Amino acid sequence: MSITFQTTSVAGQARTGRLVTPHAELETPVFMPVGTVGSVKGVPQDILEELGAQIILGNTYHLYLRPGVETVRRMGGLHGFISWDRAILTDSGGFQVFSLSELRKLNEDGVTFRSHLDGSSHFFSPESAMQAQIGLGADIIMAFDECTEYPADLARVRASMEMTARWAARSKTYFEAHKEQVSWGMESKIASEHVGTAALGCAGQHEVDEPAELRSAGQPRAAVPTQGARQPKGLSLREHATQALFGIVQGGMDRELRRESAERTVEIGFPGYAIGGLSVGEPRELTREIVESALEYLPKDKPRYLMGVGNPEEIVEYAGLGVDMMDCVQPTRAARHGLLFTSEGKISIKQARYAQDPEPLDPNCGCRVCQRYSRGYLRHLFASNEILAQVLNTIHNLSFYLDTMRRVRHSISLGEESRSLSGIWSQPNVRPPRIQA
Repeated sequence: MSITFQTTSVAGQARTGRLVTPHAELETPVFMPVGTVGSVKGVPQDILEELGAQIILGNTYHLYLRPGVETVRRMGGLHGFISWDRAILTDSGGFQVFSLSELRKLNEDGVTFRSHLDGSSHFFSPESAMQAQIGLGADIIMAFDECTEYPADLARVRASMEMTARWAARSKTYFEAHKEQVSWGMESKIASEHVGTAALGCAGQHEVDEPAELRSAGQPRAAVPTQGARQPKGLSLREHATQALFGIVQGGMDRELRRESAERTVEIGFPGYAIGGLSVGEPRELTREIVESALEYLPKDKPRYLMGVGNPEEIVEYAGLGVDMMDCVQPTRAARHGLLFTSEGKISIKQARYAQDPEPLDPNCGCRVCQRYSRGYLRHLFASNEILAQVLNTIHNLSFYLDTMRRVRHSISLGEESRSLSGIWSQPNVRPPRIQA
């Protein structure tokens, strides 16, 4: 098993689904917080669990440079290294190498680039990118691709798209030959030596006894185990699971090239498909047009992942078009600059008008920040350059994104085809109550 995907409800083009990975069962459409170096900036893993994050994203390029793939592999892969027992997706590093336009050289074999940390020279190929991601051990990994800049002429975009198709085939060939080398076996060994597999939530629906001293009275188990696969009592699901390799559709801003890229990628055959190369400076209207054109040619029985998009309005819109998975750094990046998303619109908490505001940041939000702190205090923390400002701002923004997606799923399950953020937030709150210790 790598993953299984099943559509559970449909409203127009939008759909909800159940995506079962080796570490967790996800409800889709799902938003994935970005944990670039194995950390969603400023937010501990237990709070991510509390917020309802089902899956997080790690960055192969950054983790390859520091702490290094071998270090992560020896500690049980990313799940063991960062103490996260839910699902993880890693990108291939292609976009990050693309962003190093002044520090890279590309040819058919791969990309030579210089580290942004120390200027040292490195080389990524489809094969080495797969090797790195197998070592990192995420549930879902991505084929190595080339992202095209915007604007770019047609010849450049076609050459890039064709390179991506060839690299996708090479990625799959290497992955299929080496997928059994995933680091979960090492993770199981480490787990059994220290806390036992039960404490990691590995037993699926069949629980095994957990020593009482491992958790406080009333404390929930640390993990959200996979519910979709049944295994004998005490047997880790991951012992018989492999990672899932997704292909990536490229083609710049040309609809015909996007169609060709989608068809060629589907012909190679992957358990899921991503739409890449967007949010690189193009107008939003063009982004939507390209997303729609690519979705038209992707299988309806496989998960569809839109990479690096977008703001709250966009994640509602693209879920309405039938996208199943999305990620974006915007909720965390905006939080660090004092830009907060609320059901009543954006708030720049740095503004002086909030200095004596006793109201919660968002009266419709149930996150720990809005339940406890005033706008005036959040503004004071930001103006004082307190680290806590970035932490609290990030928790709220992530909560807003995850709550938005939860509301989207609820709307679709009711047969409602809502594609506006205001429409989603006008509905009753569907956030589950917080578990009390």
